[in-house]
Amino acid sequence: MSSYLRSIKEAVSGDPNSVFVFLCNFEVERRWAENYTGLPGPQLSGSDETVQRMEQLGALLGAECDFLLLQEPLDPSFHSYAAELGVPLPTELVPENRPEGAGTAAAVLSSPKLLAHLRELGDAGAYLMPMGTSAEEQKIAEVTGLRLATAGVDIAEKVNSKIYSRRVTEELGLRSIAGRCCENVGELADALRWGLADSPAVIVKEAYGVSGRGLIVLDSPKKADRLLRMARRRAEQSGSDRIDVVVERLLSKKADLNYQFVIGCDGTVRFDFVKEALTQNGVHKGHLMPAGLTPQQLAEVRHAAEVIGARLFDDGFFGVVGVDAILGADDLVYPVLEINARLNMSSYQGRAIELLSPPGSSVLAKHFPFHLDRTLTFAEIRAALGSYDGIDDSGTGLVINCFGTVNAQAQGSPAGFDGRLYALLFAPDRERLLQLDTAVTERLACLNTEKGAHR
Repeated sequence: MSSYLRSIKEAVSGDPNSVFVFLCNFEVERRWAENYTGLPGPQLSGSDETVQRMEQLGALLGAECDFLLLQEPLDPSFHSYAAELGVPLPTELVPENRPEGAGTAAAVLSSPKLLAHLRELGDAGAYLMPMGTSAEEQKIAEVTGLRLATAGVDIAEKVNSKIYSRRVTEELGLRSIAGRCCENVGELADALRWGLADSPAVIVKEAYGVSGRGLIVLDSPKKADRLLRMARRRAEQSGSDRIDVVVERLLSKKADLNYQFVIGCDGTVRFDFVKEALTQNGVHKGHLMPAGLTPQQLAEVRHAAEVIGARLFDDGFFGVVGVDAILGADDLVYPVLEINARLNMSSYQGRAIELLSPPGSSVLAKHFPFHLDRTLTFAEIRAALGSYDGIDDSGTGLVINCFGTVNAQAQGSPAGFDGRLYALLFAPDRERLLQLDTAVTERLACLNTEKGAHR
């Protein structure tokens, strides 16, 4: 077992050899958002199949002694691939029932045979490690006896709000991006007026938006007025002027950052890493490491982790925490863009990077988009990668960490569908890493149905 995973287990359970049952519920923010009012306009519902298949990222996080709850089994070729890499996989647990449109947690709760197995694991002392705890994951723990490896739903929901993030940042005296919290339409109107008075643009973010969802940039009073009219109209129709958002002035930046720490069940805070986060229009695209921070900048990040961790523990939270931050154009670290008191994309990369990365390597975690008119096999992707498949003697190459997202949208899509391949790229330094990324992108592009269909 990797020291990365052992240290997480020891922090949250007291035992580095404890058994975890992973449930990678990437749509947990939607569950937390159900009791809050976001931006006016069409709201997405249901679970995108590609996002659902991202739960397979947990395969390279869990150890051989662990278990991974999945709606669909891993591709058999991925098992052989992991064995080639020397990375043992956790045991897959697949619900025998899957109600239409249900996420994995709901499917588990609808599957008596699987629940019986989970009760046996609970009796043996295993822990349930969700990406984040919603009511469904907490119910699984309650009916099976699995112990939660993080806080329960009430605390998890509270501390994952972007409004909570802003208020805690200010209370702790950390450098913050100029902004305001809004919980009604009047506060939103005041915040927009304030924000656009001294800034060319503001960003409005829902309390539980994620990866570009529930986010809007307003670069003129006219656009702000349009948003306010929609919010006021909804308030008149619903009889409530509630809206749970944050308004922030746009900050010129050099880089987005993501750092992770773990709060132990005894309140200790252990810093894991800081990475450069790659984003586009608020949508996560990947991570680059090392982040290239100066010693002083790194010290600021570590200090923020300590004080945020202590505050979260005081508020009842323990477990894995990821924080999004910004390195400003002024070279100052703004250590809290938002607190994600849950596992993050970068969390799922830790064990594979530790086991496979040569010392001193640069690593890029990203996804490669496809547009297809037929399903791709694992073998076809490996063939297209050619010499870049795996890590060579120079420490250069690519490792696939999620294949299930490639064909997730294939069913019922006769006109073609979009897919993603998640991968980790390794090279001795950043320059050769970016060269590798360019070369791999060109090789995988040949698998697209339409040339230039990368999205």
